[in-house]
Amino acid sequence: MPEFPQSVLFCCDHNATRSPMAEGMMKKFYGRQTYVQSVGVKNDLEIDGFAVSVCAEVGVNLERHRSRSFTELQEWGDDLGAFDLIIALSPAALRQAQELTRFYHLEVEYWPIMDPTGLGETREARLSAYRQTRDQIRDHLIKRFGPPTEE
Repeated sequence: MPEFPQSVLFCCDHNATRSPMAEGMMKKFYGRQTYVQSVGVKNDLEIDGFAVSVCAEVGVNLERHRSRSFTELQEWGDDLGAFDLIIALSPAALRQAQELTRFYHLEVEYWPIMDPTGLGETREARLSAYRQTRDQIRDHLIKRFGPPTEE
């Protein structure tokens, strides 16, 4: 069983789709074993409605999520150095995390998760793309942290 970090920060481009999905699923799967937050490189979008829908299908409620950026995280008092593990879900987030953590001794991982925004012509095709993203995140969580302890 891999060692479980005490705190995890997920990050992506806007904190509207991938990182909130990862944050919500981590909290659902592993309960209060770890402190989990998520941020984006930018905070210029609200939580994505398709992300809310496909996560609700697996019992993860994202409706109350409020998007925030790395800068806001620090302004609100969460020091990056307080996290044991940062998981970047996009190349831009990886670059930002590496830049901001170069003075800290922290682990930064990169999970190449598909960005579903803008994929699919119909509602059903879009939902399908978002489900693929959700399932990619779920698979990475289980591979990294083991089978869910809560669900």
